[in-house]
Amino acid sequence: MTTGLPSQTQMIELLGGQFARAGYEIEDVVIDTRARPPRITVVADGDIAPDLDTIAALSRSASELLDGLDVRDRFVLEVSSPGVERPLTDAKHFRRARGRKVQLALSDGSRLTGRVGETGDDAVALVVRDGRGWSVRETPLTDIVEAVVQVEFSPPGQAELDLATGVIGDRAGETEAEA
Repeated sequence: MTTGLPSQTQMIELLGGQFARAGYEIEDVVIDTRARPPRITVVADGDIAPDLDTIAALSRSASELLDGLDVRDRFVLEVSSPGVERPLTDAKHFRRARGRKVQLALSDGSRLTGRVGETGDDAVALVVRDGRGWSVRETPLTDIVEAVVQVEFSPPGQAELDLATGVIGDRAGETEAEA
């Protein structure tokens, strides 16, 4: 590269290996040429969501790699995680959201709110309210039109969380009042 800004593809090729060695993958690269100076945002995610220290380390390593390029234009580099309210569009997103509360829009027009449990290649297990207790509902990924993680301001009940995270024992059948 000798002039201009690196492209999205060039950024992924340049940074992908370094991010993978750190346990993360590049979810997206957004290049905003309207900003002054232009901004390149690299969105990284992994099985363990990157914390602030990890984002800082990824940003430093990305800056070092970019410093080696002959890029004429100045730009701002930002490395971030996808954010809490990003849509879940792939099985890996559901796997990474295990234990989180999500709202789904289904292909039949209905909506469903539940806590993400085990996710396979074709379906996700959702822990949903069943009367006063909880049950697990298998939902095919192909039936999901839209899925968004919900922001929670209080922790879930233990029985609900146990079902979502796979800790199934005596507590899983308890009602919230009993837990």
